[in-house]
Amino acid sequence: MAKKIDLLDIVQKILKLDSKMRFAAVIDPKGNVREAIMKSGKTSLESQKEEEHFCKQVAQRRSMRKEFDRSLGKVRYVHVEREKVSQMVIYTKRNIIYFAMEPEMSINAKIRLVSKIKKITVDL
Repeated sequence: MAKKIDLLDIVQKILKLDSKMRFAAVIDPKGNVREAIMKSGKTSLESQKEEEHFCKQVAQRRSMRKEFDRSLGKVRYVHVEREKVSQMVIYTKRNIIYFAMEPEMSINAKIRLVSKIKKITVDL
């Protein structure tokens, strides 16, 4: 029998990795949010409806990127740098990990976060 994975615990661990983390979510392949947390003390930059729409688009982009897996290799992570927030997406076997952080974080710190989050989410 497979052990039950505590998604809330995983999302909490992701947020605790760095003080500049804002938000973390586990999204299913259809774009439904399985678990998500906004770090306490941070305010959302999107409404709930916008966030749900964004998560659906993240899942759509995953399926769109798959068509290039054969020629370019699988996506390791996606990084979007915006004026107000840095957004990153990691694809696991069955889910999508989306997290957002303050934009002033160095690129090296972001890459270290990606590596740590991949280890935390390896069973998803």
